[in-house]
Amino acid sequence: MAKWLKKGKSDSEILKEKNELNIIVSEIIMEVETQGDKAVRGYSEKFDAWNPTSFLLSKNQIKAIFDQMDDSVIDDIKFAQEQIRNFAILQKESIKDIEVETLPGVILGHKNIPVNSVGCYIPGGRYPMVASAHMSILTAKVAGVKRVIGFTPPINGKIPNATVVAMHLAGADEIYILGGVQAMAAMAIGTETIEPVDMIVGPGNAYVAEAKRQLFGRVGIDLLAGPTEVLVIADESADAEMVACDLLGQAEHGPSSPGALITTSEKLANETILEIEKQLLVLPTADIARIAWEENGQIIIVKDEEEALFEADKLAYEHVEVLTNNPDFFLKNLTNYGALFLGKETNVAYGDKVIGTNHTLPTNKAARYTGGLWVGKFLKNCTYQKCTPEASLNIGRYAMRLCELEGFMGHKEQAALRVRRYGELEN
Repeated sequence: MAKWLKKGKSDSEILKEKNELNIIVSEIIMEVETQGDKAVRGYSEKFDAWNPTSFLLSKNQIKAIFDQMDDSVIDDIKFAQEQIRNFAILQKESIKDIEVETLPGVILGHKNIPVNSVGCYIPGGRYPMVASAHMSILTAKVAGVKRVIGFTPPINGKIPNATVVAMHLAGADEIYILGGVQAMAAMAIGTETIEPVDMIVGPGNAYVAEAKRQLFGRVGIDLLAGPTEVLVIADESADAEMVACDLLGQAEHGPSSPGALITTSEKLANETILEIEKQLLVLPTADIARIAWEENGQIIIVKDEEEALFEADKLAYEHVEVLTNNPDFFLKNLTNYGALFLGKETNVAYGDKVIGTNHTLPTNKAARYTGGLWVGKFLKNCTYQKCTPEASLNIGRYAMRLCELEGFMGHKEQAALRVRRYGELEN
C-alpha cells in the first residue's frame, strides 16, 4: 500500500482556483471578440505594460535584433533547432498516405493534409522560453503548414531578442510581441490587424491553458499544456542530490508547478526532503521553486516497481524521470506520461531545450488520452473512397438494408438509386 510522506493541494483547493481562473479568462476572450484591437491593447498595457505602435515586428526590426545577438547564441539556437528538425522529419516520414482496394472495385484511402494556418504561443513572463519556438513553429513548418505565426510576450517591457531570433530561424511567417490570454484570443478570433488561424498551439501558464480550453472548437488546439509537471521514479540506487535537483529544476517554472517523487526507498525520500531544503538555499530561482514544492510537491513511498508503476499511471504526469536499476521496466509498462527520461544520464532539461523530442506535453492527467505535440498534430488525416459501378452495386445492396435497419430512409434511397442504376449492368 502506497504511503504519502508529503501531499500537495487538495482537489477542492485546486477546483476553487480553476473556477476563479475560468471567469477571468472568459471575460478577456469576450472583450477581444467584441472590441478587437482595442481590448488587446488594453490588456497588453494592463498586464505587460506594453503598447507599441504595432504588435507585429517588421523585417527591419527583426534584422536589428539579429545584429545585436551574439553569434554564439545564434549557433546554440541553430544546434537545438537542428536536433528538433531532424527528429520531426523522421516522425513525418513515418506517416504515410494510403490507397488500397479492400474489395474488387472498392478503393479506400487517406491523405495527411497539413492545417493551413497555425498560431504558436511562445511563453515569456518570468523566463524567455526560447525553446518553445523550435517545438511549435519549426515542427509546424516541417509538417507543411503554409502560414505559421508566433506570439510571445514582452519581458519587463522589452522585446525578448533571443526568442525572436529563434522564432525567425524556426520559420515564423509573422512574429508578434503580445502575450497572455489576449494573445490566444487574438490568434483564434482575429482582430482588425491580426488574421485568425485554424489552430493554436504551445505551452503556457494556467491562464493560457484555460484560454486554449475555452477557444477549442472555434479553432483546433494541440493539447492543454501547463503548468508543467515532473515525476521522478527512483529506487535505492538513486541519490538524493540528483532527485532534488531534478524536482526543483521544474518547480522553478512557476508556483503552481507540481513535482512528485515515487520511491521504493524511504531512506531516499527523507534524504530528498533534506536535500531540497539545502538546494533551495542557493538556487537563484528559489523564490518560485519553494512555493511550487511546498504547495504542490508530493512524495509517495511504494513497496516495489509494480506499485510504483500503478501510482505513476494514476498521476499521468507530463515529464517522468526514471532513476532506477531497471528503467526499461517503465518504458515497457508505463502507459500514462508525456515524455520519459530513462536513466540518470538524461533529464527533463535535455528534453525541454535541445535533445530533439518535443517539450509541449500533456498535463493535468491528459496523458491518459494523448501524447505531446509532434508533426502529426498539424496533419489532418482525411479519408476518401472510389467505386467501380459493379462495386457500387454490391456495396449498395448492403447499404440499403443497413440504412433501413436504422430507419434512415433517405440514406437508403441514396444506395437504392445506385443499385437500380448499376443493376441494369447485370442484365
